[in-house]
Amino acid sequence: MKNFFSFDPKLLLYGFLITFFASYGQTFFISIFNAEIRNLYKLTDGEFGLVYALGTLSSSIILVGFAKLIDHTDLRFYSFIISVGLAIACVGMYINYQSIIFLFFIIFGLRFFGQGAMCHAGETTMSRYFGSNRGKAISVATFGGQIGVTLLPLIVVKLIGIVGWQHVWLGASFTILIFFIPLLFVALQNQNIRHHNFSQSKNDIETNRTWKTREVVFDKKFYIYLPLHISAPFISTGLMFHQVFIISQKGWTLDMLASGFVFLGIFSLIGLIFGGPIIDKYNTKKIILFTLLPLFLAIITLIFFDSYISMFIYLSLLGFNMGISTPFLGSLWAELYGLKSLGTVKALLHASGVFASALSPVIFGYIIDFGFGILTIGIISLLIVSLSTLLAIIYKEVI
Repeated sequence: MKNFFSFDPKLLLYGFLITFFASYGQTFFISIFNAEIRNLYKLTDGEFGLVYALGTLSSSIILVGFAKLIDHTDLRFYSFIISVGLAIACVGMYINYQSIIFLFFIIFGLRFFGQGAMCHAGETTMSRYFGSNRGKAISVATFGGQIGVTLLPLIVVKLIGIVGWQHVWLGASFTILIFFIPLLFVALQNQNIRHHNFSQSKNDIETNRTWKTREVVFDKKFYIYLPLHISAPFISTGLMFHQVFIISQKGWTLDMLASGFVFLGIFSLIGLIFGGPIIDKYNTKKIILFTLLPLFLAIITLIFFDSYISMFIYLSLLGFNMGISTPFLGSLWAELYGLKSLGTVKALLHASGVFASALSPVIFGYIIDFGFGILTIGIISLLIVSLSTLLAIIYKEVI
């Protein structure tokens, strides 16, 4: 483990930081302001979910073509552009001109640059440059995101009461411009040498095959494992986006929810700590089948239990699933398609994940608007988890 951390500590710092600051475009962060945004624009749960879905869907479509640029563009320039894009989107949320079209473009920017491009850059970079230790490297990068999940809700809830919700977004923009971007160039100062060494080390002809987007789209194994990849984003995003509705139905409070995110963050870290070394050591096609088990148990807990303790159990299981799924699935795609075209493959995957996360807020929102509740949402989620896992079990020999 000591050799792993000493191999390229600056690049690990890059992965950690870019995933942490991508939090500003993640649903868990945006949904903290759900009530304030809906009140400002006079939107129902379903209507805001629709705007959110359209912005996210649009970002996923463009992400397919944009994110594969990481295979051909200097990582420093690429990372700078997407970081500035997220900062501008945060400023837009601060301005919040009362137009639905304006809100759509702000949601688009947050989702495209934050959840989409920055997360894609962190995971792709870790997979590409750390070889057989990619599982542990992805875990380190994801650790940054989980620190965001753990700390930011607590900080934001306090700051909203002090400076107001819009000024929180202005502060988020400043942290990117003043803190992250300078550190970005420090972490990637030797990127030319790093990438040259990577290019020279790739000798395996099969692993070095260049996959085009069209080839991946028509490859059978892509669709066998894609449902495992997008099920968690679909379900988790829907639950996070409508967490205010969930806590009101369960009799929980926003302060309790903010405290509960600490458990989500802690258990996501536990998942990362165990997930990276496990996937580096054991057979991918066997381990990958257990990816969604914690999510399944989290949904069961949400459906059947209402106590305060059950909220912490639910969020802990949700966090553990986030923790283990990132290194599990990240290593799977590197094993399936190699490293040379990993940016292209990851672009499709992230676009698919963003697309899935766009659907659940509007679907769950209209389920709520039509008078249904947590039970209906839970049953749909359990079916998705079960069918996704069953597909991988039936066709696991395709790997």
